[in-house]
Amino acid sequence: MNIVLEPGAAALLDALHRAGFGAYAVGGCVRDSLLGLAPHDWDLCTAARPGQVMELFGEDRCIPTGLQHGTVTVKRDGKLYEITTFRTEGRYSDGRHPDSVAFVPDLREDLARRDFTINAMAYSAEEGLCDPFGGREDLARGVVRAVGEPLRRFGEDALRILRLYRFAARFGFAIDEATEAAAKQLAAHLDCVSTERIEEELNKLLAAPQPGAYLEPEVLAFVLPELPPEELTKARRRIDALPAGTEQVSARWAALLLPLGETGARKALKRLKCSNARIDGAAVLVRECGEKTPDTLDKCDLCLQAKCLLGKYDLHTVQQLTALWTALAPEEKASFDALRAEAEALTAQRACCRISQLAVNGRDLMAAGAAPGPGLRRVLEALLEEVITGRLPNEKTELLAFAAGFSAS
Repeated sequence: MNIVLEPGAAALLDALHRAGFGAYAVGGCVRDSLLGLAPHDWDLCTAARPGQVMELFGEDRCIPTGLQHGTVTVKRDGKLYEITTFRTEGRYSDGRHPDSVAFVPDLREDLARRDFTINAMAYSAEEGLCDPFGGREDLARGVVRAVGEPLRRFGEDALRILRLYRFAARFGFAIDEATEAAAKQLAAHLDCVSTERIEEELNKLLAAPQPGAYLEPEVLAFVLPELPPEELTKARRRIDALPAGTEQVSARWAALLLPLGETGARKALKRLKCSNARIDGAAVLVRECGEKTPDTLDKCDLCLQAKCLLGKYDLHTVQQLTALWTALAPEEKASFDALRAEAEALTAQRACCRISQLAVNGRDLMAAGAAPGPGLRRVLEALLEEVITGRLPNEKTELLAFAAGFSAS
């Protein structure tokens, strides 16, 4: 057992116990603790009804987050803790939300309604681990398995289908055979799920260490119908070759949607209601990979190529682009690593790669006698080219002298 309750959660559980209510840490915090990971949030469950929770901790410290579902958020030491009453759930007419909930005194009944065994464990210092469905054993085996009957779990809430693959990808776990069969069988029910929730789950899946194997064609057919199934095998390899993490999700979207081209990628991401930053970030990478094949890079001066890229994009985008080029042409990895390193060095040196980084601006040129208008931009562009190619230093005096000659010509 390797569960150490976070102090705030421990204090809230202790207060509930002293008031005579059963209370436990539950779900992801228990799972992550058993895996030796630091939980992001500590969710608690209790036999106390919502009104009793608010009375115990005081209305000034409580937020009635979802009283109809038994959830009260309690503020303690600047942190928020969700405390939910043990409950069972009625039918899911819309395939996403229970029509009704019923509060119950038994923890096991509450755990029985949860999605996967690894998320259906609870813990208290007084009673230890409560694991009626074998979640701890599944953690040890590295398996994601539905609680009870898989078809029922996914029939209640189709979003659990995407959560299945997301959790498996996050931990690198296998998927229980019956659980996956049910997920595929009911994948069409994902039409009950809001686009926003689908996009959120796909982002989390793509942030996982090696998500390629968990991009299930029979599921993607319903949430990403734009992608031709025959392209998925190559897309999986591209994605897994890229760095992991939330900051790399746009690059992984680009790797997945590359066959669609920039316009198709934008349409798919817009349909999924991705943020403008996500759409633009992924689309830029798709466009660059489509317009400039990786094997042209070694024909260019490395410093000049890096400056040209930094003239268009920030360093993070350049890093993502070189990683994506490497995924497309791994035999050229050394060249792309060198290009990325050059871009990083130039950024650290604050090298001039954009007009805004020139030692002169439009006001300086006009003060020196240049006429305002479109010609001013052409002068600045010419100055930038001279600086980038190394023919001129980025110094005000020399730039003004060149500008005077350029204007005269």
